[in-house]
Amino acid sequence: MRLTAFTDLSLRIVMRLAVAGSEPLTTREVADMVAAPYTHAAKAVARLSGLGLVEARRGRGGGLRLTEAGRSASVGWIVRRLEGAEDVVGCEDGPPCPLRSACRLRSALREAQEAFFSSLDAVPVESLVASPTGPVLLALKPPGSVPKNTV
Repeated sequence: MRLTAFTDLSLRIVMRLAVAGSEPLTTREVADMVAAPYTHAAKAVARLSGLGLVEARRGRGGGLRLTEAGRSASVGWIVRRLEGAEDVVGCEDGPPCPLRSACRLRSALREAQEAFFSSLDAVPVESLVASPTGPVLLALKPPGSVPKNTV
């Protein structure tokens, strides 16, 4: 199974925010850090915010922060919400598959999909940012940024 680009980007955003601590980041900064177009990152942030995983505040003192729910969420829970519950194959798509009334492949693929999600249920977001990933995430800087202690 392959995740959509949207889910991949959303997980990268969650991971970057997980190591940010109390440091608020803008959507543009996060987009640059995870090498994604701003518009795609903005859509992902909106969806993550709607799921209660990311707090997004506008204006002075605003920015993005991972919520407690975001920190404690499992990757399986997040992926299920972002990918949806659709079947791996489109048996009912146009034209519908002629085998759909007697096919065993559909149920086998549904079981495999659930096993995939179940294996991700045991992976909390916090575990994704443990070393060596966390330091790499912290080292991601928007292009043209200047380290804070050198100004």
